[in-house]
Amino acid sequence: MPSTLPDGDPVPASGELPESALAGLGERPFGFYVHVPFCVTRCGYCDFNTYTASELGPGAAQRDYADTAVDEVRRARANLGAARLPVETVFFGGGTPTLLPAGDLVRILGAIEEEFGLAPGAEVTTEANPESVDPAYLAELREGGFNRMSFGMQSAREHVLAVLDRRHTPGRPARAVREARQAGFEHVNLDLIYSTPGESDDDWRASLAAAIEAGPDHVSAYSLIVEDGTRLAARIRRGELPMPDDDVAADRYLIADAMLAEAGFEWYEVSNWATSEAGRCRHNLLYWTGGDWWGVGPGAHSHVGGTRWWNVKHPAAYARRLAAGTSPAQAREVLGPGDRAVERLMLELRLVQGFPLGELDRPRVVARALADGLLETEPFKAGRAVLTLRGRLLADALVRDLT
Repeated sequence: MPSTLPDGDPVPASGELPESALAGLGERPFGFYVHVPFCVTRCGYCDFNTYTASELGPGAAQRDYADTAVDEVRRARANLGAARLPVETVFFGGGTPTLLPAGDLVRILGAIEEEFGLAPGAEVTTEANPESVDPAYLAELREGGFNRMSFGMQSAREHVLAVLDRRHTPGRPARAVREARQAGFEHVNLDLIYSTPGESDDDWRASLAAAIEAGPDHVSAYSLIVEDGTRLAARIRRGELPMPDDDVAADRYLIADAMLAEAGFEWYEVSNWATSEAGRCRHNLLYWTGGDWWGVGPGAHSHVGGTRWWNVKHPAAYARRLAAGTSPAQAREVLGPGDRAVERLMLELRLVQGFPLGELDRPRVVARALADGLLETEPFKAGRAVLTLRGRLLADALVRDLT
């Protein structure tokens, strides 16, 4: 959840949504994102809306957070009316959700189930730092209805973890995966970051090998982005560390795709691989395919029927608004047809099923992309624009050319 919030239009104190947002409610997939903004320490590269204990003021205690989040879940039910909205996916992100007691996460999930109901087979995920859980904690989550874990591994090399200010030791993510499996979690993800300053190709290969050996059924791999205002950006600006190189990042992506494919993982989104269709992250797919979701927590973003809004940033301000019986939303925007079309293209083109050719109105750009090897030939003949491996590397540029 990014730390900087955009401008937007005012939101009524009641949080009432426009009629256009409520039209068709229940016809699209619906999910919840729950933002837990607490961290033990702030990683040097992180630009998310997170807080350490020293950064929190009155009214933002971790022990009260579950109660506050439950209040927003109930507000969501009131604002969305009586429409039947069985929740297909729930994702707890952060921050470090597992800094809260497992019982708190289960209680928030219970409120979602009580107010909306969970669809049969609903996917319920929480992110976790590998060192923030143990077998008893994982067992409590599984018993409480969670069925997917996502661990932040990032790297298997100590010097790379040190640059990222990650506190876990190499080997701990693999043990966390084993503990999750033993607790009954069928689906487990490992997050990796590549192109960290000081990382070599061999370091990256070692991280991939360690992740594969750990036995998850899903791997996400993201190129490091240096965000303004972070400690990492300051170190690069002072010349202590080199800026990540785009060509190096492209090479690392090719290494990742080759190693993961050899290990039985298939890409289904540019930065995500799974060993089976069942292993794909359904919550992220809900985002990428235009579903509706309610974001709970400070700074959390929501989207319902083309209306997007975001909550106030600081946990104390968020708690005060809910305690006063008002919406925690800071601002919102209603997306027009053009904006929605661009977003759909931007997201769906990154998926393995691609985008319908018949809905692209730049035939010359499409023809050039095919000639340049950015689009797969066979899906093209079937009317789909599907990225090749080279196309995945140039996906952002291709989307710009198509819009």
